[in-house]
Amino acid sequence: MKPDWIAPNRTALVVIDCQVDFGAPDGEMARRGADMTAPQAALAKAVGLADAARQAGVKIVFVRLLAGVENKIAREAKARRHDDERDLCVEGSRGADFIGPLPQADDMIVSKTHFSAFARTGLADQLHARGVDTLVLAGLTTECCVAASAWDGFEHDFHIFIAEDACAAYEPDLHSHALKALALSGATVASMQELAENWKKSI
Repeated sequence: MKPDWIAPNRTALVVIDCQVDFGAPDGEMARRGADMTAPQAALAKAVGLADAARQAGVKIVFVRLLAGVENKIAREAKARRHDDERDLCVEGSRGADFIGPLPQADDMIVSKTHFSAFARTGLADQLHARGVDTLVLAGLTTECCVAASAWDGFEHDFHIFIAEDACAAYEPDLHSHALKALALSGATVASMQELAENWKKSI
């Protein structure tokens, strides 16, 4: 990887859905029986990645899911599954709080009701207006909101990099298959350390 591919003046780190319900040992997914080993490890790597981004002056965007009635498709799918489990990341609940890397004063915070960070959020226009054409993605979960944001990012003319160890799924094959599909379509998959070292060269 060449350092200029993710140069700070053109790049944003997008941290997706690092929230209690998705990643904490006492969050909703853990209560449903999900294995939290990989999400917990990814959150620790995401903290390191965010620290490296700050030191290099890379813009950081924190994206969070807030459950709401706006996502009619998701609610109808839930009804078809006869799924009576509690909603994830309900606005105002502890489950919606950030964990792992935490936003600071200069960071952007984007709230969404759909899978993609770009769906009905205006994020793409905001980033392009700031001269950003490259995104480094991290967060939860790889095959769902990270992947949805990556595919959508391609459509909004962003170069996509994915921090493979700073994102996770609850099942290893979902993580690896999602990354493989994205890499085949043009995403660059790299470790947190490799991305951080490239940013360090710009300081």
